[in-house]
Amino acid sequence: MLNRTYDGQRCSIARALEVVGERWSLLIIRDVFLGVRRFDDLQQSLGITRSVLSTRLGCLTEAGVLERKLYQTKPDRYEYVPTRQGLDLWPVLMQLLKWGDRYYADADGPPRIVEHTGCGGRMDADLCCDKCGVRLHGRMTTTYLNKPKPAVAES
Repeated sequence: MLNRTYDGQRCSIARALEVVGERWSLLIIRDVFLGVRRFDDLQQSLGITRSVLSTRLGCLTEAGVLERKLYQTKPDRYEYVPTRQGLDLWPVLMQLLKWGDRYYADADGPPRIVEHTGCGGRMDADLCCDKCGVRLHGRMTTTYLNKPKPAVAES
């Protein structure tokens, strides 16, 4: 958690940052939205230490953003799924993604493409499908890596 230096403030942004303001928190939530939900898979995907991942997952679970669900016994193993509160972060992450695409994408374009699963249209800046116009949410989309175009060799 962040140091609370805003005791005199009434600010929902500051309060939200207490939950998701640490770098790894948003990346964990991103991966959970992408379907990476088991501890070892999250660790491998993120390249994060076990102790940091364990701490961040504990904080996100305690805050009500993620929920642990048993998927195996003997030994007990859990996956992390978004709660309603967690699902409500999807538009926040997508707006951050769009902002990053606008200002930090490389020459090959945005690193990830978000498509409407229903019709194959892409998510626009308003988080709507650019093909059918429906307002998107996480369970209606597929996200995949944008494949850079191969360099053309000069002869």
